[in-house]
Amino acid sequence: MSDQTQSPNSRRHFLQSAGAAGGVLMFGGILPLQRALAAGAPPAINLGQVLPMTGSAAEFGPYYRDAVRLAVDQINTAAKEVFGGPIIANHVTADSATLPTVGVQAARQMVDTQHTPVIINGWSSGVTVAVATSVTIPSGILQIGNGTTSPLVSVLPADAKADLLFRTSASDAMQGVVAAQFVNGEIDPNYKFKRVATIYINNPYGQGLSNAFAAAFKKRDGTVLAEVPHPEEVQPTYKSMLSQALKDKPDLLLIVSYPAHTIAICKESRDTFNFTNWQFTDGNASVDIIKEVGGKDMDGRYGTAPGEDTSTQSYKDFAKTYLSTYKYDHFPPFTTCSYDAGLVAGLAMAAVVAEGATDASKITGAMLRDELRKVSNPPGEMIDGGDQDRVTAMLKALKDKKKINYNGVAGPCDFDKNGDVITPVNIWKYSGGQIETVKMVAAKDIPAG
Repeated sequence: MSDQTQSPNSRRHFLQSAGAAGGVLMFGGILPLQRALAAGAPPAINLGQVLPMTGSAAEFGPYYRDAVRLAVDQINTAAKEVFGGPIIANHVTADSATLPTVGVQAARQMVDTQHTPVIINGWSSGVTVAVATSVTIPSGILQIGNGTTSPLVSVLPADAKADLLFRTSASDAMQGVVAAQFVNGEIDPNYKFKRVATIYINNPYGQGLSNAFAAAFKKRDGTVLAEVPHPEEVQPTYKSMLSQALKDKPDLLLIVSYPAHTIAICKESRDTFNFTNWQFTDGNASVDIIKEVGGKDMDGRYGTAPGEDTSTQSYKDFAKTYLSTYKYDHFPPFTTCSYDAGLVAGLAMAAVVAEGATDASKITGAMLRDELRKVSNPPGEMIDGGDQDRVTAMLKALKDKKKINYNGVAGPCDFDKNGDVITPVNIWKYSGGQIETVKMVAAKDIPAG
C-alpha cells in the first residue's frame, strides 16, 4: 500500500511516502499489484483523500494526511494477518487549496483516474458540500468528512436519497450552542458578554456556525449586533467588513474563519480599530496565528471546537502512536476525526472483503456505505480504535462474521440517518504560544439550543 499525492492542477501523480506497514517506497502501484496477483490475496482498494495542503488552511493538511495514513497502515497490517494481504492499495491524496473549485477538480480527477470508491474530505464544509454535489454523489462515491461541521451537511438535498455523505466530526449546531453558553457566562461566570458581533467566512461552515451561535445567543437574551461575511479567497484588506462588524461597539467579536483570513482580520482589528477582544472557533485554532499576530494579543483568548474525550484509552493510544510516528509535538482539531474517517473506511472495506468480494474494481461506494453503519453502530461488540491489536481484533471479528461497534478516538462513530456523529465540544485558549484545551463539554451536556 502506498501514499500517492495528486496535484489538483495536473494529471501528474507521484508517490509521497510509503506506509509504515509497507516499509519501502512503491512507485506506480507495482508492489500492490504484485501482491494482488499473489495466490489468495484479498482485493486491494484505493482510498482517496482531499485535503488542504495549500491555501488558507494549509497548516492543517499534513496532520490530517498522516492521521489517515496511520489508519491505513493499521488496517493493512491487520489485513495481512487476517486476510493474507493488504486491502487498501493506495492512499491517494489531493490538494484542495482550501477552495471548493479546486477541491471539486481534485476529487473528479481522483475518481476518474484512481477509481477511488471512497474519499475522505475535510476542511472545509464548503469544499465537502461542493465535492458531494458535483462529484461524489453523482458518481456513486462514498464521502466521509473529517473536518466537516456545517449544519447544512445534515440536510443536503442532493444526499437525501443517495445517503453517500457521512462525517466523523460533529455538526456546528452543537458548537454554536456551546460558544453561546460560554459567551453568556454559563460555563465560566467570570467570562460573560452581552453585545457580540461575528465576522465569518462566507461558506457553509462560516455561515452555519455564525447563525447557530447567533440563534443560541439570542435565545439567552444576548444581543448580536451584526453577522458580517467575508469571501473565501484571502483578501488584501478586511477594513470595510471590520468597520461593519465593529460600528456599534460590541463587547466581543466572534471570528469564524480560517488561519490566513484570521491573521489579517486580527491585525487590522488591532491596528486600525484598536479592538482585540476576540473569540475564536475550530477554524482558527492555529499556532500560525499566534506567530503572525503575536502572543501578547493572542494569549488568553478563547475558542471552541468539536473535540474529543482525551481521558479515553482510545484517544491516549492514538495520541501516543501518532505523535511518536510522525514526530509532531501537537495536533490540531479534527486530527482524531481524520483517523476515525480512515479507520471506518478501512473497516467497511474489510467487511466487504469478509463477505466474499474478490474484484476491487467491482467494489462500489454504495457497497462500502452499506457496511459503514454496520461496523460503527450498535449492536455489536464495542472495540476502541487507536491501537494495532484492537484494529486486528476488529478485522478478525469481521472475518468470523461477528458484529462490531467501532468506538472512535474522537468519540463514538455511531452514524445517524443523516450520516452524522456526536462528539464533545472543547473550549480552548491560546496560551504561551500553544493551544490549550481548558474544558470538555460532553455531548450529553449540550442543550438542543
